[in-house]
Amino acid sequence: MMLRRTFLRSGLVAVGGLLAVGCSDTGSGHADGGEDDPRTWRMPEEGEPHRRTWMAFGASEPIWGSTLLPEVRRNLATIARTIAQFEPVSMLVRAEELELARGLVGPSVELIAAPLDDLWMRDTGPVFVTGSGTRAGIDFNFNGWGGKQDFDRDAGVAGLVAARAGVESLPSDLILEGGAIEVDGEGTAIITESCVLNDNRNPGWSKADVEAELGALLGLEKIIWLPGIAGKDITDGHTDFYARFASPGVVVAGFDPDPESFDHDVTTRHLEILEGATDARGRALEVVVLEAPGTVRPEFESDDFAAGYVNFYVCNGAVIAPEFGDPEADRAAGEELARLFPGRRVVQIGIDAIAAGGGGIHCTTQQEPA
Repeated sequence: MMLRRTFLRSGLVAVGGLLAVGCSDTGSGHADGGEDDPRTWRMPEEGEPHRRTWMAFGASEPIWGSTLLPEVRRNLATIARTIAQFEPVSMLVRAEELELARGLVGPSVELIAAPLDDLWMRDTGPVFVTGSGTRAGIDFNFNGWGGKQDFDRDAGVAGLVAARAGVESLPSDLILEGGAIEVDGEGTAIITESCVLNDNRNPGWSKADVEAELGALLGLEKIIWLPGIAGKDITDGHTDFYARFASPGVVVAGFDPDPESFDHDVTTRHLEILEGATDARGRALEVVVLEAPGTVRPEFESDDFAAGYVNFYVCNGAVIAPEFGDPEADRAAGEELARLFPGRRVVQIGIDAIAAGGGGIHCTTQQEPA
């Protein structure tokens, strides 16, 4: 079972069937904050010190349904309270739900009234960068994962968060989400073609165009492209479904061993690419596979359940990871993460309702670097 954010939830609309991967070699315009900006920017690796974590208490009944909604809200609160043990957490919440949210998250989480469509701060929030003695947040023009869900309110989240954080909002002509980008902080990124090189986001952009834009905005010297898979989930195959840096040169990858699964072939190919890749500094990658659980709690089990451990979140002094009720697999994942992140406390929490909607802990968070 792999991480999937499904088309089938109430309120989601698939557009045009399966979506094409790739685009033409013709160029596209670049952002004022990218190639033409004389300043030097860098996207820090997630394990570098944070100023805070941003989240969104944005689940609603039209999208999540009346059965999952209460538990999804409790899951969000659990994630927020857990992270707040290690660093400040600021959570956006609709004005009319402030009292509800406060009752769930308690006093340790800052609540900020804001209009929201959903809860996926990783995708709607700004991608924070540092450099030139300052910080900034890039607005990557969230468009509902290629028009699959209403996004009028969430399109404003990146600018709102940047303003609240007191940083400049950098523009870009690219349309993508934070879950599509995984960086090592030393010039290397892993990105899926199925998401970024997709006509539902960036028609007319080539790999070279994207590399030039992200090179300038994120301080990248090399992008390792994974094929991903389009049209099977709402994100068109985000990178944080498949591969994460544990540290420079070390990648945690997902693998679907079921040959009948649509993710089996693509994750097999991802492992081949990663195991043969080098990073921007010429290092061969060490690739570690986190085995998925064999079972999940039956009350939440479905074909779309996101039963993978790769969608963990790294905060100050800790790694926040899921557990799914499979004692052996949960323990093995926790032990592997402890090995990969020495000096950090690994905290595993239940997020079954969020997983039933196809997401994970990383999807609900966005780090603001110190």
